Amino acid sequence: MITLKQLRYFEALARHRHFGKAARACAVTQPALSMQIRELEAQLGVTLVERRPNEVRLTREGREVARRAGVILSEARDLMDYGRHTASVLNGSLRLGIIPSIAPYLLPRVLPALEHRYPGLDLRLRETLTETLIDELVDGDLDVVLMALPAGHGDVETMPLFSDRFLLATQATPDLDERRRVAPGEIAPDKLMLLEEGHCLRDQALTYCSPLGMGRFSNFGATSLTTVMQMVAAGYGVTLLPEICTDVEVRDERIALLRFVEPQPARTIGLAWRKTSPRKHDFEALAELITAADTHAPARPQTSPPEAAEPHAAAPG
Repeated sequence: MITLKQLRYFEALARHRHFGKAARACAVTQPALSMQIRELEAQLGVTLVERRPNEVRLTREGREVARRAGVILSEARDLMDYGRHTASVLNGSLRLGIIPSIAPYLLPRVLPALEHRYPGLDLRLRETLTETLIDELVDGDLDVVLMALPAGHGDVETMPLFSDRFLLATQATPDLDERRRVAPGEIAPDKLMLLEEGHCLRDQALTYCSPLGMGRFSNFGATSLTTVMQMVAAGYGVTLLPEICTDVEVRDERIALLRFVEPQPARTIGLAWRKTSPRKHDFEALAELITAADTHAPARPQTSPPEAAEPHAAAPG
């Protein structure tokens, strides 16, 4: 009989392509892992891996078994979650993924409220790019992801939480009128400073400014918004800044913020989880708490222009 242990060991081997690394990931010895893989091969009647001196390569059958093993293990985790969390909300372990353009700005508001309201929650955070988070979510390595919607995956269910408008961050100069509105055509393409490729924030900015011509944009790409904002403050360019980031990123008097003409660009922030997950009540409770935290956010900096009408949705993250 095939066991979940065998599938878990093989899934780790398929992921690491190395017996030693897979064994360490599973917290077992390499001989123990190797033995379970051989037993799995014997029970299935197929060879799953090609064993080479410094390399493990999956056979065609091995790739298919690894895919199916991932599905089975994900459903098994969902089943365990069902048993553990049916009786109470947000209790026990919760693995939350979050994108870098949200994490440092929203988590300081959300975490204290979570700790106070749900003391039995063991929250484990993972911050990385959207594509990686969705892959890990579908594979069962994460329970829920906080991101810019849509998720763009058929196995994922989403819930929008709030709209996050974009502002134009530029260098503050004596002749700048911060009350005026900016149109995308006013942005010099070679002065538009963005995060490096892979960040959904970059894609959203490029989509809004696409009439300017993709080939003419600045080739500067930063790994953090902090770097981008320092470049803006020094007068090297401008950038599109999510409003949620202003309390942290705009503390420099050299930076001014301008609103865009209607319809204003914005991204939709929301939660995403596997459609098969039994923890929807947990995610709904988390959504309520996050929405409340954003509603009661501190006032925006003085450089932030007045609030305006409903924004225009930007490109997916």
